[in-house]
This record gives sequence, C-alpha cells and structure tokens, in this order.
Amino acid sequence: MTSATTATRVTTADGTAGAPGASQGTDPAAERLRRWRLVLGGEGGGDGTGCALGGTDAAMDRTLEALYGSGPGTGSGQGAGGGRRAAGLGGSAPQIARWLGDIRTYFPTSVVQVMQRDAIDRLGLSALLLEPEMLEAVEADVHLVGTLLSLNKVMPETTKESARAVVRKVVEDLEKRLTARTRATLAGALDRSARISRPRHRDIDWDRTIRANLKNYLPEYGTVVPERLIGYGRAAQSVKKEVILCIDQSGSMAASVVYASVFGAVLASMRSLDTRLVVFDTAVVDLTDQLSDPVDVLFGTQLGGGTDINRALAYCQSRITRPAETVVVLISDLYEGGIRNEMLKRVAAMKAAGVRFVTLLALSDEGAPAYDRDHAAALAALGAPAFACTPDLFPEVMAAALEKRPLPVPESFAPHGGTGVAG
Repeated sequence: MTSATTATRVTTADGTAGAPGASQGTDPAAERLRRWRLVLGGEGGGDGTGCALGGTDAAMDRTLEALYGSGPGTGSGQGAGGGRRAAGLGGSAPQIARWLGDIRTYFPTSVVQVMQRDAIDRLGLSALLLEPEMLEAVEADVHLVGTLLSLNKVMPETTKESARAVVRKVVEDLEKRLTARTRATLAGALDRSARISRPRHRDIDWDRTIRANLKNYLPEYGTVVPERLIGYGRAAQSVKKEVILCIDQSGSMAASVVYASVFGAVLASMRSLDTRLVVFDTAVVDLTDQLSDPVDVLFGTQLGGGTDINRALAYCQSRITRPAETVVVLISDLYEGGIRNEMLKRVAAMKAAGVRFVTLLALSDEGAPAYDRDHAAALAALGAPAFACTPDLFPEVMAAALEKRPLPVPESFAPHGGTGVAG
C-alpha cells in the first residue's frame, strides 16, 4: 500500500472511533491495535498487529479494503508483487450500490464523502454516476455536484432527473447555510453606503438621527436639537449597486462554480442589487436570466475546457453602466489561455473608471488552490489582490467591496508585513 493510500485510509478508518464496532470501554492497548488494524489492512493479522477482526469491524475492514487495498484500478487478480490482490469494487453496478450502502452504514457522513470521492478518482467510477440507481445511493455533497456537472453533456435523459434531484438537495442545503447571513451582512453594507448627511425632510431617518444627536438633548425643552441629519435619500427606491460575478468554469474550479451560483442567486434576490452572473472557458455565457434558480445556473455551465479570462472580462466591461457603483468579482485560478497583457489592461481600465475589482482564486472550503502566481502578483500590483475565499468569508468580502473599504484578505495571502486587509 502506498504512503498516500495509507494516509487516506488513516483518515477514513479514524472515523470509526464511534462506529458500532468500536470496542467501547475495553483495554486501551487492544483498542489501539484494533484501530491500527483498520488503518493498515491485511487479512488474518498479517499487517503485524496480530489483531483479528470480527463482526462489524470485519465488515468495515472489507469496505476499506475494497477501495484502498487494490491500488489504482478496478477488478480482482494479482497485485504487482504477485501476491493476492483485494477484490476491489469491480465493474458491477449492483456490487457498487451495495458498497455505497455499506459505507453509509459504517461511517459518518464526512468520511462517506471522502470515500466516495476516492472511489471516483482511484477506481474511475464516474461513468457509473450516469446510472440513476447509483445517484440514489451516493451521499450528495459539493464535490459530487461538480462531478455530475462535468458529466452533464454525456448524461442520458434517464439520469438527468436523478442528477437534478441530487444537485437540488445540495443547493438547498447551501442556501439554508448561507442565505440569511449573506443578506444580513450585505443589507447592512448597502444601508451604510446609502446613508446621506443632507437628506430631504421626507427622507430623514428619524430613529438614527435622534440617536446620533442625543448629546444635544435640552431637558428644559424636552427635545433634541439635531446638528446632523441622517437619511437615505431616494436611493432606497432604486438599484444602488451593481455586481458582476465572472466565474471560470474550467474543471479545477468545480466547487467554486457551485458556491458562486448559490451566492449569485442570493444576491439576485436582493432588490437593492443588480446582479449579473457570467461563466466562461474559451467562450463566455451570461446566465443572469437563470439566477432565480441556481440549479438551472449550474446545469447551464460546462466544466472543463480552456480559459480565456481576457474575453470574459471584455464582456463584463461592456455591461458596466455605472462604474463607480459596480463591483466585479473574478473567480478564477488565473491560468490564462488568452491575451495576458490585454487582461491586465482591462482590469486597470475598470479600476481607473471607479469599478471595485475583486479576484478570488477559489470560493470553496478547500483552502489555497493551485494558481498562476505571476498573474496574481500582476493583479496585486494594480491594486486588485487575488486570494482564496471560503463561503463563510464571502459575505464580508462583498460587504467591504460594496462599501469601498479594505478587503478582509486572509493572512496567508496578505503581502509580507501586511495586515491581512487590502484596498
């Protein structure tokens, strides 16, 4: 077993601590041997632990061995060293369906999702996701949605409804997690950015005005003399800010595409924002008309292919009508296949016109991605720092962009000696 496979098996086997087969309250030394046996694999204690498994532990071990005991590839037979090779998952759909059911029985959801991703990557099971019965057996998560979207164009009609159901479940879960906080954060930012100090009488916000002038209370008259009026003018009755989400749909950006589509739908639901969503590879597609349903947006994407950031930015630039009130968010790993210098010139031109330009190398929970560091440095030199952003941080990034204040750049992407924020 390779070190990488062992490490992955450590991750999954470690999730069995609270599983039904765990020996609760037993000798700690025996429990350590049991866990090492699940990590190392090997029948009959041949792993060196001398620990034999039975019952639920043996069943868990079989599910781990089917995935991690065979190395890359599927099927049964002899290993590279001539020894017995584990059976693997084989090519049988019913067998794989049973295996998917087993891992959901023996492991927590977080571990199930890891094992599913490993099965797709190590054993080449993507094609089996084109079968409806497989989709009904898997545990849905963002990574599975990305895989389904990459298979969208070859997916048979009999599978598409099942695939949409899987994608919708994940989207609905994300909306529950992200919508309320995003709306609250951005509403506050829009509220503050719209506030004016010389409102017309009918536009005065009396509650905030009184609170801001309490120090001017005159007890002898029982009143507050306002030195400063606070109001919202007529901006509250119209669109105040424009947001353009420009999303790289190359294969490496799958999770970012999923999250960006959900956020796009949330932003589009706010009447004080005019939101546009654009996806691109070497072509550019405007999916703004589908923002009412992020599932439609996702199935309108086509993961994979090349990347032409310059062409995408040219399209976005042509749609900007009020530069000083516009935020452009480019979500890309910056591996440009188009004209690099033209791309940078467009960013510089947009910023010079007053556009707030934000570059996210990823919008996901996966941490720092692989990205083109030269392009990231060039954008930073233009005052448009590029950084990876988690879904939980995204509302704060957008709020800062809308208010034209420094962006909350994570410390790992801050300039040397910087403070973790960027203008």
